[in-house]
Amino acid sequence: MGSKISIMNHINTIRYYLKKNEVEDRVEDPAGATEPESTEAFEIFISPSTGMEFIMAPAGEFLMGSSPEEIGRSYSESPVHRVTIKNPFYIGKYQVTQKQWKTIMGTSPSNFNEDFRPVELVSWEDVQEFIGKLNAMENTTKYRLPSEAEWEYACRAGKQSRYFFGEDESKLGDYAWYARNAGRKTHPAGRKKPNRWGLYDMCGNVWEWVQDSWHEDYNGAPSDGSAWEDGNSSNRVSRGGSWYCSTNSCRSASRFSREPEKHLANLGFRLVKEL
Repeated sequence: MGSKISIMNHINTIRYYLKKNEVEDRVEDPAGATEPESTEAFEIFISPSTGMEFIMAPAGEFLMGSSPEEIGRSYSESPVHRVTIKNPFYIGKYQVTQKQWKTIMGTSPSNFNEDFRPVELVSWEDVQEFIGKLNAMENTTKYRLPSEAEWEYACRAGKQSRYFFGEDESKLGDYAWYARNAGRKTHPAGRKKPNRWGLYDMCGNVWEWVQDSWHEDYNGAPSDGSAWEDGNSSNRVSRGGSWYCSTNSCRSASRFSREPEKHLANLGFRLVKEL
């Protein structure tokens, strides 16, 4: 099953991605951003109001969740199930920064103040307000949070391993700010290596809100990549781990339940833009 999914993802990557040549920067990246070492060339979109840069994730399939054998896993990541992403979508190259938040909202609530650090101390409800104002400013309805499935699909970037870079957690420090190297604080976006689709900080720095309601496992989860918002829980899902987290929380399948009004100094978000 895994080999078929890899073939389909490769075909769709060829279909939706530009020819493999270096994409020139069209906006100023966060100060000190690390350049990708070996990522695919990709189509990008720049938000005209905030300068947020988005990378196109191609259509494809993947296996969502973690197997019982995966080290550090949680039962909530079961069962592993096939998800089909029928349409490509744009996803933020970086976590939303304090500078971008202030452009829309006026001020930043963040604990670790610096323009190019990710915004934090924002609740799921705050993020919905930000999205509404951003959409209104650009006269669109296309910006939103990623679904949990879209988030994991983009994080994995075609890899079914424990981390998006492989199985070896000793390499995590090359890709993520987490408990062993972050110094109990956030860091400017883009300082670590990206995944193979050119997305930065998909593990570590700050947890990321997604659209979905919390469910204790994946039994009954949508198979089309859409947000799962029915059920009895009012909580929402966060993904990716943070500067405060262990290696286990930075796995591609890791997920956590949060109250939608929660404000934490290790919790932020990135956006999706529909095509």
